Amino acid sequence: MSGTLTPRALLAGARDLCRRPDAPTAGLWPRAAALLARQAVEAALILYWADGRGAALADCSMRTQLVCLAEIGGADLAGVVSSSWASLSSACHVHPYELAPTAPELLRWIQAVEPFCGDASDAPRGSE
Repeated sequence: MSGTLTPRALLAGARDLCRRPDAPTAGLWPRAAALLARQAVEAALILYWADGRGAALADCSMRTQLVCLAEIGGADLAGVVSSSWASLSSACHVHPYELAPTAPELLRWIQAVEPFCGDASDAPRGSE
């Protein structure tokens, strides 16, 4: 597991791409940042379920996990995480006639999920 990036590290990488776009990543960095941030949310959910809140949910689809998050984690948490995940997921895909997200949009989504991803990264793990 030592090669696995934490949700916090994934968000830091996404934020770095937004703040320092350069010529080699021109046109690619917005979707790369969105993908890293989305992966951070998904990794945070895996950690969230792993501490016993709903271990069986870890194998369910992302949409199912996000719906169940409202029941287990509360509507406010689920609303922020679900909305941001949906925006990031949409931003990961190239849509004809649609621009990539801007740095401020991406940074806003990253900031929205940062508390959830940080809490999941910091949570103590069980003795499995």
